[in-house]
Amino acid sequence: MDTMTLWHISGWEFAALAAAALLVGFSKTAVSGANTVSLAIFAAVLPARASTGALLPILIAGDVLAVLTYRRHAHWPTLWRLFPAVAVGVVAGTLFLQWADDGIVRTSIGAILLFMAGVTVWRRRTADTEEEPDSVATRAGRVKARSYGVLGGFTTMVANAGGPVMSMYLLSAGFRKLGFLGTSAFFFLIVNVSKVPFSVGLGLIDAHSLLLDLALVAFVVPGALFGKWAVNRINQRLFEQLVIAATIVGGVQLLLR
Repeated sequence: MDTMTLWHISGWEFAALAAAALLVGFSKTAVSGANTVSLAIFAAVLPARASTGALLPILIAGDVLAVLTYRRHAHWPTLWRLFPAVAVGVVAGTLFLQWADDGIVRTSIGAILLFMAGVTVWRRRTADTEEEPDSVATRAGRVKARSYGVLGGFTTMVANAGGPVMSMYLLSAGFRKLGFLGTSAFFFLIVNVSKVPFSVGLGLIDAHSLLLDLALVAFVVPGALFGKWAVNRINQRLFEQLVIAATIVGGVQLLLR
């Protein structure tokens, strides 16, 4: 990691990173997937690879707050079916990072996000009835969980962009708002913590980046509190539309950067 870059940011750049940290907190307790904007801000201010390591502890702080807020609403059968596939995706993402340049990474993830957003919109418009979360117990549900799990693990490892992937999966599985937030909260806390050794091994996290995170993590808290307040005022349909919109924005900005 080019640690010197972390200590030569201007006041405006720090303000941008603080706003991104605020948005992380909001996305974790209100609109999952919105933190793709945070990803873009970190990558604009810091070197692309360094930004991945610097953002990860901020995301973990947001995950902890989300778990404390929605821990009673997690759907554990879905989580247990996802984790093995996610592990495969994380390992694949680690190997991918060893040779792929930033352009390839951004283009690949952006294309995946837009494709899945399109599929989700199409399925929700053509389906006669919504699936229930326990549909993961079916054969089709297991195949879907494994597919999304691998993609989620891969995208979260290479660019901290697993949020939109899992958002599309949970929406397609028929999760309601609180079940969606509770399940994704535990999912990302466990997955993001498991990514730390890989990120350290790749040189994406070091003492300098952690000190920067320490200065930024305080901004996650007010974002999470605002998200908790806002989510009770967002109906289910608007919630789903916001999640899909955030995914599309994230995919487009990855392709255009």
